[in-house]
This record gives sequence, structure tokens and C-alpha cells, in this order.
Amino acid sequence: MTVQVDAPEALPSRIYGGYLFDLDGTIYLGDELLPGAHRLVTRLRELGCETLFLSNNPTRDPQMYADKLARLGLPTPTSHIVNTVVTMTAWLQKEALGAAVFVIGEEPLKRAVRNAGLRLSERPEEIDIVVASYDRTFDYRKLQIAFDALWQHRRARLVTTNPDAYCPMPGGRGEPDAAAVVAAIEASTGVMCEVNLGKPSPIMLQTSLDIMGLPPSECLMVGDRLYTDIAMAVDAGVDSALVLTGESTEASVAAAPRERRPTFVVQRIDDLLAPVVARRSGRT
Repeated sequence: MTVQVDAPEALPSRIYGGYLFDLDGTIYLGDELLPGAHRLVTRLRELGCETLFLSNNPTRDPQMYADKLARLGLPTPTSHIVNTVVTMTAWLQKEALGAAVFVIGEEPLKRAVRNAGLRLSERPEEIDIVVASYDRTFDYRKLQIAFDALWQHRRARLVTTNPDAYCPMPGGRGEPDAAAVVAAIEASTGVMCEVNLGKPSPIMLQTSLDIMGLPPSECLMVGDRLYTDIAMAVDAGVDSALVLTGESTEASVAAAPRERRPTFVVQRIDDLLAPVVARRSGRT
């Protein structure tokens, strides 16, 4: 079943050259593929479409995502996985080379920053950049270091990997995400976060388009969150499809301003196969 949202048709009338897929809540939830995900991705690849996977989750690096997708039956090269470990590391290399960086985050992000030749530090008096991220080991000690670097020494900048309030988990659970860490730092220091390197940041979308070598008009963004996946696509003029297997509901779509709504809304991801089936049967 599909839901029409200010679009002339309930489903795309064509096959796109490239498909950008969110992962958590769109392709899988926990350790299980969501219904129709394998069928859709496999068929798109058979048709020669580019498929790229995006995630705001910085607790895994691209290789870890590639390993998981392979276990789930969707083998994918690491070059076709763009998450906030990738975008944050690239931004730091460009904007903060030679700086001392304090990462409030888990080992995959820290490892990527170290491997990129950047210097990690927990000494507030020398910290130039505080990276606030999804960190399940966040504690008062880390908050104090960030506080001292930002408030006492007044020399550091505050940036974040992603703006998500929580990460969805199986069984309807969730875990506090990077936004909770940012909020704690902002509340205690009065320093506002300057840069976000995850969806809906245009940095993540442009990185993905560059990898695929396609213009925005040839791509479809598929995700489950209005304020990250869909917002990024809307801001970039990219068509979007919201799948109702994650956070968003039909009610939340209806409540959103018209200009911030997705191009299409589908109950499950393989509803997007309709134009593929039409092509297969010889219809246009």
C-alpha cells in the first residue's frame, strides 16, 4: 500500500539512476532485514542502478556496515557506505588538520580520526575541537573535559557527528543519541554546536552524489525520518521516499509543512518496485 503526498502519482513513474538508502529503520532493524529490502536492492542492482547506503550512526565504520550487510545477504563495497565516521573524519582533515581533537564517541570514530593523522587529546587547555557523538560510554568525566575546553579555556569549537535524538532499536526501544550529548554540553557551557556532519547536512548528500557520479535529478533518497533523511533530500532538490517501517507515521507526514514533505510515502520499501514491475511487463 502507498500513500500519496502532494505528488501526481502514488509511486515514482521511472527508475532512478541512483538510490540513497538510510539503514536503521529503512533497510534493517537490529539484525534483521525489513520486509522487501532484499528484493528491492537486489532488483535495482540487476537493472544497473547505483545503490548507496547512508547512516548517521557513528558507532560503526564502513567496514563494519559492509560486514553486516553481507551477513544479511546484501554484499556492498565499503566505498558505497557513507556514515558519519566518514563525513566527520573528512571534515576534520579539511578544517582542523593539526588541531587537537577531543572525541566524545566510540572506538570506530576514534580509530578513524587517528588513522586520518589527526591528534586526539583529553587535555582541555590544548583542545581545539570537541566532537560530540553517539557515545554509550558518555560520563561526567567526558562532560567535564568538554566543559573545561569550551567554557574555562574558551578556545575550542563544538561540532557533532549527527543531530539524532535517539537511535531506534528492535522491539520499539531506543537509545539516547548524539543530540543528548550535545544538549548536555550546550546547557552547561552556553556554547552552541557549530557544525553537523550527518543528515540533514548537505555535506553527507554531496559526498554521496560525488561517489555515484550522478546529478540530484537522477537520485531518490529513501529513509524513515522526516527531519534527517527527507529534510536533506528536500533541501537539495532530490526526490524522496519515506518508508513507514521506522520512526515516521502517516500522521507525522500530514502534520509536516507541505514544503517539507517527501515526494512519496510507502508502507514497505519494496513498494518502490512498482515501476520496475511495469518495465518488466513491457508497460511504460
